[in-house]
Amino acid sequence: MRQRYNLGYLFSEGFHSIFTHGFMSFAAVCMIVCCLLIMGSFSLVAVNAAYNFSDLEKDNQFSAFIDETIPQEQARALQDEIEAVPNVARAEFVTKEQAQAEFEQDYVGNPLFEDLPSDVYRDRFHIYLEDISKLAETEAAVKQVEGVAHTNSAPEIAEGFGVIRNIASAVAIILVGILLLVSLFIISNTIKLAFFNRRDEIAIMKMCGATNSFVRWPFVIEGMILGLSGGIVAFFLQWGIYSLVSQAINGTDSIDLIKVVSFQPVAMLVLGSFLLIGLVIGVLGALLAIRKFLQV
Repeated sequence: MRQRYNLGYLFSEGFHSIFTHGFMSFAAVCMIVCCLLIMGSFSLVAVNAAYNFSDLEKDNQFSAFIDETIPQEQARALQDEIEAVPNVARAEFVTKEQAQAEFEQDYVGNPLFEDLPSDVYRDRFHIYLEDISKLAETEAAVKQVEGVAHTNSAPEIAEGFGVIRNIASAVAIILVGILLLVSLFIISNTIKLAFFNRRDEIAIMKMCGATNSFVRWPFVIEGMILGLSGGIVAFFLQWGIYSLVSQAINGTDSIDLIKVVSFQPVAMLVLGSFLLIGLVIGVLGALLAIRKFLQV
């Protein structure tokens, strides 16, 4: 009786069942792989979207104009003080001559802005932020720096970035959750089909006095093995698909604005997630599938 609950025996039964019913086991693994690829692909799209939003936020800036009575060398010396303000990533000094050249280049040929006197331009700092959502308080702190006359920013852009980022995160979480539930439903029904041909075997074991746990554990181990196998296969397929798509995007000049995150930094996270989700789906799918056949 003690041998029935031996782990070696249970794992042996689980492995044996996989190869005995090879076609249905293969079908279950394929379903797990497909579900993981869908979830993984969508999650990687969400990761890349978040990365690109973050990159765009880093490029967003506001300008701090220096008091025109301050000499240029003294104005340059304000850089350290401005960069010491919390949330300021860096400050880039722009002389009034550089500002004039950039303005004239942007509006070349426009009669409204021709022949503007040079004294309308000021030395300034272009200030880049670590967190764009803290634009208002950072701008207020920069205004307190002695020598800064006034600032110019676009708070509506910062608010827009925050709203879009929050919506994208919420949508990603909701859709991944829905995909996980759908995957569990599909996998449980697939495993249920795999177990259907063995209902007589289960009934005989029950009539011979086998407990529910004794009958259940080999199927749970089988589901665990199928889930882990599906996770490993899905990981390598995801890696290959992601590499092909990223190469296609990086090789297309028309979508240079999109930057694709390299797969290597997220590879271990993807592998761990696939193995964990595959394990959970396989075990829960087996438990849900075997529950009906235990009612003898």
